[in-house]
Amino acid sequence: MASHPFRIVNVFTVNHGVLTGNPLCVFENADTFSSETMQGLARQFNLSETTFILPSTRAAARVRIFTPNYEMPFAGHPTLGTAHVCRALKLGGDSLDLEMQAGMIPVRAAGDRWTFTAPASSWRELEHAHSELAAALGLDVSDIGERPMWLKAGKEQLVVPLTSIDAVRRATPDPQRLNTIRSEDGHCMAYVFAFDGEHKALARFFFPQGTAILEDPATGSATANFGGWCLALKRTLPVELQISQGEFVGRPSHLFLQVSEQRRIFVGGDVLEIGRGSVSL
Repeated sequence: MASHPFRIVNVFTVNHGVLTGNPLCVFENADTFSSETMQGLARQFNLSETTFILPSTRAAARVRIFTPNYEMPFAGHPTLGTAHVCRALKLGGDSLDLEMQAGMIPVRAAGDRWTFTAPASSWRELEHAHSELAAALGLDVSDIGERPMWLKAGKEQLVVPLTSIDAVRRATPDPQRLNTIRSEDGHCMAYVFAFDGEHKALARFFFPQGTAILEDPATGSATANFGGWCLALKRTLPVELQISQGEFVGRPSHLFLQVSEQRRIFVGGDVLEIGRGSVSL
């Protein structure tokens, strides 16, 4: 059997708190792994995502991202956490590109705060009535804000503005009802948010696992889609927000969203390595 090293990092931490942010497992060298092995390891670690570093002729590394159930073309906290590990492995410095199924993703660091540039966003209107959406989220119709829609700045997700911070805290998704509202790739997931003043917001992200709906501590891809929502609604640019997420699952997280006057979307957060190990296969 061969030994395969991995690292555990927390992404979107709050003041570099050891038990804050969204945890990620990164395998340092997955060149010999089959897709089935990667999926099996992601299921073994049972984190929201596990990433695998592979050689690339075009970037610092090629990266594959797996949830316990399927492979993803792009995700936010895996991008930032993997970039942090790539720098530690001297595959790149404070400025590097990662090759993913969704394309080339530029990532930059200032210390341990990493920021990725999201792919150009696209959007489409939600085909379900607000009453259906509210029922799926366990909310009242009056809690649904301006123009919930499908956004894609790397991975399509449903972005749902709510009318108050209280509504964000009251959201209790119904698995069966939410299962009827599906993205282009057949997944039912929803990102809800409300503004908390001019430069802050509170957000939650719900996604399926089996017959249950789970909640993510911090979701960089959905934050990028939040930026796409700002563009779709023609909000005044630049947009700069600190987004709090994870308080309802005991993993407080801070994510930083910027939408520039040039309509580019940037998502950043602090990354902290907390452990290393290896598996024998």
